Amino acid sequence: MKKILLIIPVLLIGLQAQAQVTLDYYLPKGVTYDSSIPTPKSILGAEVGEWHIRHDQLVNYMYAVAEASDRVTITEYARTYENRPLLMLTITSPNNHRNIDKLKREHVMLTDASKSGDLDISKMPVVLTQSFSVHGNEPSGSNASPLTVYYLAAAQGREIDELLENAIILIDPSINPDGLSRFAQWANMHKSLNTLVSDPNSREFNEVWPGGRTNHYWFDLNRDWLLMQHPESKGRVAKFHEWKPNVLTDHHEMGTNSTFFFQPGIQSRTHPLTPARNQRLTASIAEYHAEELDKIQSLYYSEESFDDFYYGKGSTYPDVNGSIGILFEQASSRGHAQESIHGVLKFPFTVKNQFTATLSTMRAVIELREELLAHMRDFYKEKAEAAANASIKAYVFGDDEDRARNYHLAEMLTRNQIKVYDLKEDLTANGTEYKAGKAFVVPTNQQQYQLLTAMFERRTEFTDSLFYDVSAFNMPYAFNLPFAELNSRQFKTSLQGDLFSIGNMPKGMVVGGRSNYAYVFEWDEYYTPKAMYKLLANGVRAKVASQGVTAVTANGPRDFDYGTVMIPMGVQDDQEKVHKLVQEVAQENGITVYAISTGLTPKGMDLGSNNFRNLKLPKVAIIGGSGANSSEVGEAWHLLDQRYHMPLSIVQRDDIRGSTLDRYNVIITSAYSGLSNSATEELKRWVRNGGTLIAYKSAVYWAKSQGLANVEFVSREQEETEDVETLPYIRQSNDSGARVIGGAIFNTKIDLTHPLAYGFNDENFTVFRNSTLFMKKGKNPYSSPVVYTDEPLAAGYISDENQELLANTAAVVVSRFGSGKVIAMTDNPNFRAFWYGTNKLFANAIFFGHTISGGTTN
Repeated sequence: MKKILLIIPVLLIGLQAQAQVTLDYYLPKGVTYDSSIPTPKSILGAEVGEWHIRHDQLVNYMYAVAEASDRVTITEYARTYENRPLLMLTITSPNNHRNIDKLKREHVMLTDASKSGDLDISKMPVVLTQSFSVHGNEPSGSNASPLTVYYLAAAQGREIDELLENAIILIDPSINPDGLSRFAQWANMHKSLNTLVSDPNSREFNEVWPGGRTNHYWFDLNRDWLLMQHPESKGRVAKFHEWKPNVLTDHHEMGTNSTFFFQPGIQSRTHPLTPARNQRLTASIAEYHAEELDKIQSLYYSEESFDDFYYGKGSTYPDVNGSIGILFEQASSRGHAQESIHGVLKFPFTVKNQFTATLSTMRAVIELREELLAHMRDFYKEKAEAAANASIKAYVFGDDEDRARNYHLAEMLTRNQIKVYDLKEDLTANGTEYKAGKAFVVPTNQQQYQLLTAMFERRTEFTDSLFYDVSAFNMPYAFNLPFAELNSRQFKTSLQGDLFSIGNMPKGMVVGGRSNYAYVFEWDEYYTPKAMYKLLANGVRAKVASQGVTAVTANGPRDFDYGTVMIPMGVQDDQEKVHKLVQEVAQENGITVYAISTGLTPKGMDLGSNNFRNLKLPKVAIIGGSGANSSEVGEAWHLLDQRYHMPLSIVQRDDIRGSTLDRYNVIITSAYSGLSNSATEELKRWVRNGGTLIAYKSAVYWAKSQGLANVEFVSREQEETEDVETLPYIRQSNDSGARVIGGAIFNTKIDLTHPLAYGFNDENFTVFRNSTLFMKKGKNPYSSPVVYTDEPLAAGYISDENQELLANTAAVVVSRFGSGKVIAMTDNPNFRAFWYGTNKLFANAIFFGHTISGGTTN
């Protein structure tokens, strides 16, 4: 008989023979459970860890437990873009539930320095929020949430009774339902049912673009706590302030070959406004995590990575609000079982670690209860004293010509519980005039003094040169709004008008009523692109002024700036429709439209001048798919869809062929898109024939390499020397990281006469950048409409070497390629949806790129 050599990999034998874990694998030993409380399996149809739980399954289980337990109530606090519910479970003793409104009211009093001294914290429950999987493809957190809820609802005995009597636990089972559902579908559809595959090369562990990390528009929701640009964050942060939890846990995952991380992070990178007591308490809580993880023999570490600097993350936002934020990072299986340097990492084990961390946190907050309550009380007392003694008594901000940007900054501050008031009297500060009714004043002597300071400070000095995230988040800079700090001499309470409230968006109007000759409006307001697109999409013919114009309005002659839009009535196909649309877009978008009765002007060009350029309906595509940065694609998509109500086609790079591109007149590419030679040639043909290509960040390198963008880069000069300095091996990582621009704010000058600057009124222009792409000014002196200043740093960190390289370089260079234009931008103008100030630059490239004169291009 022929012998057959059978090779059976030991690794696969182990996976094939493994028994499916049961509930006992996760739960603490020696605890009995109430049989009336549904187990996860009874609702999910499988044990936790057997499959990746979908969000709808989570919802079903949470409602089932709330129905069965008098310890649990449940509320829906928001809906995602994809209409999935976001839930918050309140879990505490039945007795506490009966007095929940009183307990909440007393707890929030800890933040009121004038009343918190009357509270007896020895008798108050501590409040803990446990929030899971803000990144959808970091699923072990959300998969641990049913275990956490089951334990809290069903466990019996003295220990759980003590916990529930002395704590109010808020469970957010899935912070990012859209991303979690996307990833669960991916992992489950690739699971081998009889023999788990652990090969890291297998499709199960390698999601297709854009992956499940982000929300519907591919935003990282863990960067949105402070910014609140998305419904998930708006609802979640409102819940945070409703309760002001003493501790908030934020459950994440990291690389498969890692172990388990819990805070504190790197101490030198903690934000200076975070009190030292916060970090000491974090370290005390860490001892409980270590003790519980030791029991299950898990590897872990702390203090070696991550940081508490940027206040927009789930683990740091609490720190500036008198709470303790705690980050957990679990090595990810990214599927059901994956090979790692520690052996095969199985999904149930990742869930067990996360669940163990929830239990250790619960024990910590009970044993440190009074310290945590005292920390919150003392935090707000200390900040009240600091506010009373602060040299800055208020901030004023506002742009006379753009009420929408003013509104949205006031809205952001208000969502962060910061009180904002209408400016009641005209005020001049630092040479800038702020007009009553067109600006806002924010007194610093208020409860959220610390957070307000963080959002307005212009910090440029740091104890550490490395940052896990951005190093600056000054909000007036992000909105490109004039602002000033007011001292005790400049600020008086009479400046404060009505308290700002969300929902009162500025409304527009048509001045002069119906016109039979023309309507005009300036491009200053934030939502003018939305108005313009609606007009053009409805067949309205419009022109844009490349020079200033003086036109006769119903109130007499008025000067209109570069970029003024004119709607001439004599060339319209349906004038009645146009009259109606003009009224609609003015009202909806906060725009002042002027009725013009004659084309003859008192001075300068008349309305029939060739200096009015015809506008085209933008037909916009962005290159997506593997090789593109999904966040940057998503940011453009969100801006056009949510704010401008414009369609954006996301075209996969492999679908660019033949006449695909001819249906568009604007194409956007961000980051290297990895186009094939044939796709590149097709794109070149399209630009040559008159298209506008907008390329930013690393896509500029690609555009230059293909001869599309006529730009040059500033390079680091390498000095050749025989005496090479030797440095300690251990410093390499930090030295390299210090040369990175992780995210800072910079000063530029913008050419107000250029089509890309239409709607801007101040040549001083702040931009965000997080790259080391340095672009020389174009050889054509008119081709670089945005240039960094000779001292570019406005806020944040940049090395001295990088600042020298950046000074006086171009932020934007416009090239000509055939009949088309290539607009190269070094920076992302739509960063995280809160850089309202640079959105207009992006919109102008879309609407006015084709109007840029060829003689001004590089």
